Amino acid sequence: MIIPERFRRAARAHPNRPAVSEAGRTVTYAELEARAAAFADLIGARLDSSYRLACAILGDRLEAEEACQEAALRAWRGWSSLKDPSRVDAWFGRIVVNVCRDRIRKRRSALSLSAAEGSTSDPVRHVVELDTLREAIAELSSDHRIVIVLRYVADLSLEEIADRVGIPVGTVKSRLHHALKLLRASYAAVGRAEDRGS
Repeated sequence: MIIPERFRRAARAHPNRPAVSEAGRTVTYAELEARAAAFADLIGARLDSSYRLACAILGDRLEAEEACQEAALRAWRGWSSLKDPSRVDAWFGRIVVNVCRDRIRKRRSALSLSAAEGSTSDPVRHVVELDTLREAIAELSSDHRIVIVLRYVADLSLEEIADRVGIPVGTVKSRLHHALKLLRASYAAVGRAEDRGS
């Protein structure tokens, strides 16, 4: 994280000089610089995994980059709300998921899965199946799409998903169940359409 030079100069020249007042307490320049350094260490270490997660949810690398920047900004603004630094993964992960959810709500577009596991012997059929999967996932609501991506792309446990999204484990199970049911129905509809087309 880049700390503005004016803050660094002020922190060196007057480390105990008040910089801002927050919640009835005066914060010095030195405290601001220490906070910024701690924030950069904690969040910086998580940006790569957050970027991959945002890519999987949003399906667009540029938008995922912007989402991560927005999440980092939200995290900096809400830095004081982090009560337990050992839970920074879940805290920042939830911010990233919420930013992605906001972006999905603003636009309805296809989810792009950059890498799919497994392959079929027929590469053309494999491409068709991947395309069908992308379209089916894109049709899911943002809540269903997020739990599917977190479970099957990010490979998180149900408890980790619940922690990141901020919902009970039972709700995660329910959303996964309904999302998978919708995906199966979508595949069945495509299969019937292919049978009629043959």
